[in-house]
Amino acid sequence: MFEKILVANRGEIACRVMKTAKRLGIATVAVYSEADRDALHVAMADEAVAIGPAPSAESYLVADRIITACKETGADAVHPGYGFLSENTGFAEALAAAGIAFIGPPPAAIAAMGDKIESKRIAMKAGVNTIPGHVGVIPDDAEALKIAEDIGFPVMIKASAGGGGKGMRIARAASELAEGFRLATSEARSSFADDRVFIEKFIEDPRHIEIQVLADAHGNVVYLNERECSIQRRHQKVIEEAPSPFIDEATRRAMGDQAVALAKNVGYCSAGTVEFIVDTNRNFYFLEMNTRLQVEHPITELITSLDLVEQMIRVAAGEKLSFGQDEVTLSGWAMESRVYAEDPLRGFLPSIGRLVRYIAPEESETVRVDTGVGEGSEISMYYDPMIAKLVSYGATRDEAIDEMRRALDGYYVRGVNHNMQFLSAVMQHPRFVAGNLTTGFIDEEFPDGFKGVTPGSTETGTLAAIAAAVAQIVRERERSIGPDEPASVEPAHWVVQLGADYVDTFIEGEPGDVEVTIGHPPADGADDRMIIPVLTGWRLGEPLFRGQVGGAQVTAQIDLEGSGWQIGHGGVAVTARVLRPAIARLAATMPVKEAPDMSKYLLSPMPGLLVSVAVTGGQRVKAGEELAVVEAMKMENVLRAEQDGEVKAVHASPGDSLTVDQKIVEFA
Repeated sequence: MFEKILVANRGEIACRVMKTAKRLGIATVAVYSEADRDALHVAMADEAVAIGPAPSAESYLVADRIITACKETGADAVHPGYGFLSENTGFAEALAAAGIAFIGPPPAAIAAMGDKIESKRIAMKAGVNTIPGHVGVIPDDAEALKIAEDIGFPVMIKASAGGGGKGMRIARAASELAEGFRLATSEARSSFADDRVFIEKFIEDPRHIEIQVLADAHGNVVYLNERECSIQRRHQKVIEEAPSPFIDEATRRAMGDQAVALAKNVGYCSAGTVEFIVDTNRNFYFLEMNTRLQVEHPITELITSLDLVEQMIRVAAGEKLSFGQDEVTLSGWAMESRVYAEDPLRGFLPSIGRLVRYIAPEESETVRVDTGVGEGSEISMYYDPMIAKLVSYGATRDEAIDEMRRALDGYYVRGVNHNMQFLSAVMQHPRFVAGNLTTGFIDEEFPDGFKGVTPGSTETGTLAAIAAAVAQIVRERERSIGPDEPASVEPAHWVVQLGADYVDTFIEGEPGDVEVTIGHPPADGADDRMIIPVLTGWRLGEPLFRGQVGGAQVTAQIDLEGSGWQIGHGGVAVTARVLRPAIARLAATMPVKEAPDMSKYLLSPMPGLLVSVAVTGGQRVKAGEELAVVEAMKMENVLRAEQDGEVKAVHASPGDSLTVDQKIVEFA
């Protein structure tokens, strides 16, 4: 067994690997860029080595610096995590030449599966189902158009060296092919230094389902069931679960057998994932093989009770797998939500900054949090904006969903925008709950983007009851430090303003243990009031409200905002003001402040690099025409004209680093 492992990565995956290494009694070494000097993975390691400036191309992607760090610290093995150098053949070969073990597959397997064109050829030879398409390098968009017309639209243009959704474009018609080809090759070049692309048939209404495999150096290969990864945005996974609600045992076995056959064909050793596209009839087609640990590996660990990082370490140390296929279990259900620093209300644009408050859900047998940040950590523009992977577990799928909802309610992050409100909205969406998933789920259910969650009557009652209970606790606190006031025997009458809605409430009881009546007493015998008991130990200043509301255990997020509170629960985020009835009547007459008109400007929707500007001053443009391209987190985003007009001035130049809402183009 290894004595010291260097983790050639950062963030949550570096911390994840170190946890297992420490449990096995193995010393750990962290590497870090200048931007990560104070990062959690650096503090967690036994030793840490600086490897360069913030940009990953000058630090985490420089293989020579990683190998030098191994030699300086005496590390006898390297775990690459995912991303960065995890699937770099040259890095694995250089480690071998230096006498350092690579905790991953052999270089030949990485090379074979890392090239998507070559991997399809190998898959076909191994008897794995493949998607119809052109397996070969395409020189230009003219040739691409011919191929696409032969295959039949829609088609998918994909980077040969791609991954993570980069270098992928769908063309549904010939008119979309040229631009899709250009963008895919450009992204592939900037992300992988390899602009080769290929084209294959795009499967309509597909599910993205992958098989986890594990192999040792002695010829033993097993599959560890499947993961459903269909909830995606821009080809990047957002929510994963294991097992899939769609796959039956026969299909699972067939997919697993083909995944094992492919792994054996390339001499695979270590953990890996074979990804498939599955159609509505459970026909499945090979997509790619990821020769590394996947981001979503925790859900497989929960349903199999296996530690995949431990298995990778043991295999790399030469051990045989200690179990066979018949001993692989599938118990319960697991969900994973990727918590990102991004703003769902602004098109999921990345958000950077410092975590000024950070309270993660308490970990248990049903909740797991894999993260590389803590309070005070910085989400940098240089790296992936992931805050954490939030994982839930239950005996059934419904239980796993319920656990995830509760965990999201109790995950408190301030200082950057995040996507947890959106994740909650997906978790309670009827189609998601029913398991009716495709890779188009987000586009189909949120066609105009995410606009927030509008509470129904039950949710409104819960929010109003929480606001009223909080108001009474605060009022009692004020009374305890202020002049004595005679106690009233009548229920306190408050009006709770929730956004634009006004809800009458009547409160009785002691602070923390009250009965909130929503609505007025009946005048005609028809009683439609809601009576909601609230029992809580919440105190002024606490960011999380925990208690029983209407008999159900509820967690809500409470932030002081102006003269009211921002309350978040169940995907709903609303400003609540608790007012006396007379004040509420006046508040209802107040005009709403209008935002300034910025329609004559093209504003940068995100922090990023201005790659190109396609217009000049005085130029006429038409709706839909390309104006500029902004790169953020290695993804190129095309900004287009929303209407016909004339360019008055260009305020930024290619190569500029842009801030959110920075002016790029001004229209006449």
